Amino acid sequence: MEVDNDEYFKSYEDLDIHELMLKDKPRNEAYRNAIMSNKKVFENSYVLDVGSGTGILSIFAAQAGAKKVFAVEASKLADLSREIVKENNFEDVIEVVNCKIEDFKLPETIDKVDIIISEWMGFYLLHESMLDSVLLARERFLRPGGLMFPDKAIIYISPCKLPSLFDDWENVSGIKMTKFAKQLRAQKSSKPEIQTIKNDDLLSEDTVMAFLDLNDVSSSELDLFEFNEVLVAKNSGNFQGMCIWFDVLFPSNDHEVILSTHPKDEPTHWKQTIIPLPSNIEFLEESYPIAFKLIIQRNPEHFRRYNILLEILDPESEDVQHPLPCDCNLTKCILTKAHLASLANQNNFENA
Repeated sequence: MEVDNDEYFKSYEDLDIHELMLKDKPRNEAYRNAIMSNKKVFENSYVLDVGSGTGILSIFAAQAGAKKVFAVEASKLADLSREIVKENNFEDVIEVVNCKIEDFKLPETIDKVDIIISEWMGFYLLHESMLDSVLLARERFLRPGGLMFPDKAIIYISPCKLPSLFDDWENVSGIKMTKFAKQLRAQKSSKPEIQTIKNDDLLSEDTVMAFLDLNDVSSSELDLFEFNEVLVAKNSGNFQGMCIWFDVLFPSNDHEVILSTHPKDEPTHWKQTIIPLPSNIEFLEESYPIAFKLIIQRNPEHFRRYNILLEILDPESEDVQHPLPCDCNLTKCILTKAHLASLANQNNFENA
């Protein structure tokens, strides 16, 4: 576990990674808007920035009027962060601390902080497992009633088309390359693909796979996510993979700020996480049911990694539970939906 940690922190000394994040406008603007729209809670507050990196979030907090910001960064990037803080004239407000959050201690004069800020999200939200460090900081350092920025996270899933892995190989300068595409997909099957897909390539409506409230979720709850569902195609097309993305939400009374990685929104460096199928299931018509089981489980040997298992199920199997009512085109669901509608109409008539 320690080796895994050391490799993780060292990787964040690569400035190319931070260049990618600093050029991610939706990411930066979401945090800036969330913090600046909550100036009243940041004014004269004690703030802890977990995994502060270049220090940009700490500077936002200082600009919002924080009394003191503790920017905790485990990698050697902390040295550069101090220079950036000084460059922006906040060295009297922001203290950059070069250590792991597990080793951090507040000054004796400060019992708890008022706010924790962190950009902890990885691909499909969970990759890298930095959220565990944020939750540890919450337990150790956040006062009762203190705020988390962000404070909620949602993982979404949808079946999708993947023309870049399937259809685009039908004609390569007049040559069919479908056999190459098949081998390419087999090579990519060992891990999810990170790519940007079009909103039109989603085959169903957004479906929530997991909801995390950062105010009370525990680290153990992050070990396993199991999703067994029947989704209904809202668009026709080739079923070629599953698409996963996430939103994070920030505390707000009036001005809601959401950082979304949905395909319809401005692209971020997280893009979307794609689980490609080895082959087309079949061309799906609108209202066709898609049954599947998805397991995202923490790797027992590398706690910052997750294993992902996708199993496509037969939607007509007796073991597959359809939602009630279900909008799919299977006869049993059509009849069930009609029966439920009839009962509802009867109840309305009797109550009239």
